Amino acid sequence: MIHHSLRDNRTAGAIILNIMLAAVSLFVNGFGIYLTIQANIGAAPWDVLNLGLSKSLGILYGSASIAISCTILLIDILLREPIGIAMFIDAVVVGKAVDFFNWTHIVPPCRSLTVGIPVMTAGLVILAYTQYTYMIASLGCGPRDTLLVGLSRRFKRVPIGLVSITLLSLATLTGWLLGGPVGPGTILCAFGTGPIMQFAFWTVHFNATDVRHQRLADTFRIVTAR
Repeated sequence: MIHHSLRDNRTAGAIILNIMLAAVSLFVNGFGIYLTIQANIGAAPWDVLNLGLSKSLGILYGSASIAISCTILLIDILLREPIGIAMFIDAVVVGKAVDFFNWTHIVPPCRSLTVGIPVMTAGLVILAYTQYTYMIASLGCGPRDTLLVGLSRRFKRVPIGLVSITLLSLATLTGWLLGGPVGPGTILCAFGTGPIMQFAFWTVHFNATDVRHQRLADTFRIVTAR
């Protein structure tokens, strides 16, 4: 009963605990992204864009990531997609977590494919499991996932896979034009993220479609109720 109470976010206490769960999950998620970047064999599509913007404007990765996430979040709002408080946490925490790990220099850039591929794979595994712990908080999906779903709803005749490929291709192309790193790791991330995440969810018996994310207005109403 406690598990379901926390999942449903019916009380202010449950919401606060799940906000903490989402924040910690996203911080560790940032470490996963950091590893995929330090693999030094080409970044994931959205990170090609983040790194390209960072390089072209001379700003930190986290600042570029926040700018792009907030832009996508605004589009989600304009599309009238469900918005949860965790989406705002996602927009800020992940990018700044990457900045933190960059500052620590805990993992040096890899110098070869034989080292880079395992490091990138480890990063993708971390991303998969932290995506699970983030999603069970039931406080909203990430801005990019919400955008994907929103566009798919509006282009019903287009398969969601094609919508996803289009978004990733645009992010990669724009990031590459801005100077973002594209390489074999970009392909690995584009085609490996889904299967690795599916395997991770299978190991914890988690079905993402069963989650009912709480809208921001409902979160605010419960937290401020007396």
